[in-house]
Amino acid sequence: MNDTQSQADKSSARTLEGRVTSNKASKTVTVLVARQGQQGLYGKPLRRSTKLHAHDEKGECHEGDLVRIAECRPLSKTKHFRVVEVLARAAE
Repeated sequence: MNDTQSQADKSSARTLEGRVTSNKASKTVTVLVARQGQQGLYGKPLRRSTKLHAHDEKGECHEGDLVRIAECRPLSKTKHFRVVEVLARAAE
């Protein structure tokens, strides 16, 4: 595999944004990803959320931070995302 193909694979990885709800595990954060849509027939706005585990190599994320996570290879049984960047810090 050449370099241009591997770079294209990394940029096409699914990225999501969410809030860190827990950083108690070593190098792992729990991120709450919220999405909003409409109910099919009646159009009522619906809010749904998903909790995902993400790999935080540097341990820089704290509870309440807004982060961007990207999909990667499975790192454990439940962890298949990694933290790309911290978008906003939580107010202390």
